[in-house]
Amino acid sequence: MALLVQKFGGTSVGTTERIEAVADLIIRTVQAGHKVIAVVSAMAGETNRLLGLAQRIDVKATARELDVLAAAGEQVTIALLAIALVKRGYPAVSLLADQVCIHTDNKFGKARIERVDTERLALELEQGHIVVVAGFQGRDIEGNLTTLGRGGSDTSAVALAAAVKADECQIYTDVDGVYTIDPRICSGARRLPQIPFGDMLELASVGAKVLHSRSVEYAGRHRVLLRVLSTFRPDAGTLMTYEEDPMQLPLISGIACQHGLTFLQLQALSHTDFCRLLNLLAERNVETDMVQQYGVWPDQLTVQLVLTNSDWLQVADDVQNLLKNCRDAQHRIQANLAKLSVVGIGVRSQPDVVARIHQLLNQLNIQIWAMTQTESRFSVLMAPELVEGAAAKLHQVLFNSDN
Repeated sequence: MALLVQKFGGTSVGTTERIEAVADLIIRTVQAGHKVIAVVSAMAGETNRLLGLAQRIDVKATARELDVLAAAGEQVTIALLAIALVKRGYPAVSLLADQVCIHTDNKFGKARIERVDTERLALELEQGHIVVVAGFQGRDIEGNLTTLGRGGSDTSAVALAAAVKADECQIYTDVDGVYTIDPRICSGARRLPQIPFGDMLELASVGAKVLHSRSVEYAGRHRVLLRVLSTFRPDAGTLMTYEEDPMQLPLISGIACQHGLTFLQLQALSHTDFCRLLNLLAERNVETDMVQQYGVWPDQLTVQLVLTNSDWLQVADDVQNLLKNCRDAQHRIQANLAKLSVVGIGVRSQPDVVARIHQLLNQLNIQIWAMTQTESRFSVLMAPELVEGAAAKLHQVLFNSDN
């Protein structure tokens, strides 16, 4: 008998018919002799609908009240799923994150889970219940409802799996695993039966939508066995592994595209002002990528970084005010760009991989706004209308596949 945490996303529970299908899937797991904690998202589109209602009233609604509103969608789906399970003769109980006691910090809209109490979960499991938990939400030290940001239900599931020491955390979605590229971009995409933790974290952070990056990060810290499967075609899916032997790692795990990015380049910036900028972004809980710093230290630095369009809108006024007080500093800002990333150990260990990437970009004559390379990732920033075509051609080059 295993203890499994199964997470079902918005598409998987998008209608009452699909909720009943999810109930049947859970029951098959129980019939196989396993205990199940199900973590459920809101119905597809419901969170956007709720936030849209708030926008009609006040476009500057407080983050606290938006969290209270956004979390309502999960309450509906956990109740409906529990009802479907009970109708089939299987005892089930639905629990909000507050009832489970999922503790977070107070960063409304992007809260991070700090700990999960297990007493209520253990009690319900001992009583033979299938436990259905609302994903995406928690509570802070003052008892305020918080949400974990887009894709936060993945993180909820992983955190619960870590807390109860589940044998496996299964993320059910509308795709049957992790692919070398989005199959909608390239028909030659290949499903990976396994993927190393490091590569999965990189792919999740640069646009692969199968898993939320925070969930992968949390899984890595707690060594949670994480598997991605399809709700509609359950099979082996993709298992995230913690294999450390470089000889067992794939040279390239995948290619990902990310849209909606803003490029910020600052020139003649002092190191002190750069630190002020980073502190400002950290205080606003803004994540950055492709950060590069070069030039004459400490007063003639050129700095570039990338953040999402939505995060830029959140901090634009504060950053502009900071730059006004920076003597001689110049800046360049370009919104609505896209990032193409190649992930795998081959980026570092195989020089011909990077050479082939550069050769293709040169052949396509694509304007590159920024370029970075780490031990396991190569990323370029470009116009959004070009990124998917470039990704498909690059997949053909690196994986010898057809578009």
